[in-house]
Amino acid sequence: MALANIFSKTVSEAIIERINQLKADTPAQWGKMNVSQMLAHCCVTYEMVYEDKYPKPNAFMKFILKAMVKNKVVNEKPYQPGGPTAPQFIIKGDKDFEIEKARLIGFVQRTQELGGSYFDQKESHSFGKLSIDEWNNMFYKHLDHHLKQFGK
Repeated sequence: MALANIFSKTVSEAIIERINQLKADTPAQWGKMNVSQMLAHCCVTYEMVYEDKYPKPNAFMKFILKAMVKNKVVNEKPYQPGGPTAPQFIIKGDKDFEIEKARLIGFVQRTQELGGSYFDQKESHSFGKLSIDEWNNMFYKHLDHHLKQFGK
């Protein structure tokens, strides 16, 4: 089953509509994050693409990530509730709901505007070069998973 194409305007607008349905007090259906932390958590994927905020893994760690984590992240199989989270994705403390929401929407829009061809064989932060489909799956299924976590 192919995942929806996050690079298409229709799909990215549908994701943004789901984000816009969230409220600062929307309860989680599972997990430990509140909605503001979830929005910040979802921004981390995009920060790794667009910002030089996180140190890149060394060669050994990149090998481990490619061997043990990459396929789970870039395949079409949905994440299960309560799955493991990489340390840089763990959000602690309070986050401003409106700021995190606006940041995430901006990242989704920027990604759609750049389009799939921009990402084709682009080096990812942790997994090496990825195909358009791998980038799409990574972006879309992470957002879809967490929007479902909050009932959207």
